Amino acid sequence: MAVLFERRYQALGHVYICDGGRLGNMTLPESFTDRRLAADSSPLNVEVLVALAALVEAIGGPLTRRAGCDSLVC
Repeated sequence: MAVLFERRYQALGHVYICDGGRLGNMTLPESFTDRRLAADSSPLNVEVLVALAALVEAIGGPLTRRAGCDSLVC
């Protein structure tokens, strides 16, 4: 099935408009294809970990800090 073009809809997100032959064009959400991003494709870096630590601290109380360390990341 050939992809004719791509489009982004607010309700559906990223979709592919494909040639369906005699049936006409078909719209496929990206999640129905092998082109979607893998679940672990977002970068995990220091900024993300610091934000996560701040969220956990705000929700569940203080995190344990290492002796001599002024931040959560040492």
